[in-house]
Amino acid sequence: MTKINDLDKIDMQILSFLMEDAKMPYTEIAKILFISSGTVHVRMKKMEELGVIKSSNLQVNYEKLGYDITAFIGVHLRNSNLYNEVVKKFEEIPEIVDVHYTTGEYSMFVKIICKDTRHLRSVLHEKIQKIDEISRTETFISLEESINRTIKIDIEEFSDNTSTAE
Repeated sequence: MTKINDLDKIDMQILSFLMEDAKMPYTEIAKILFISSGTVHVRMKKMEELGVIKSSNLQVNYEKLGYDITAFIGVHLRNSNLYNEVVKKFEEIPEIVDVHYTTGEYSMFVKIICKDTRHLRSVLHEKIQKIDEISRTETFISLEESINRTIKIDIEEFSDNTSTAE
């Protein structure tokens, strides 16, 4: 498991820039931090290998592509130890974009993106609710997403140790 000691202030500054703008060129980050672009590349690779960076994704406005419905589905499992089996089945449903194992009312909370209510109903009835391990679901349609952002990380809590630059 990655420990906070595996990263230093330079790593966190690089990460912070890219969390703000994932398209920011390594050369620009290097100029700002007074390091080489190769150092940025090496440190990014290190953070990927440590599992700090899971992936690089585009944020797409699905509405512009004809996907007008974003919904959240509270899922009740027949038994909580069925979670991993259900996740594997959810991976086969392309409309599901997020799955969380939760406490409280639901065993799982799922985010789904569909073209319209007919598409949503089809995915619910023909895919999700046919999974034997699910006892019932409750669907919440999102009317608007007002905030979608990354968190701001506190760079100052990381050491200035740059002896592991490359």
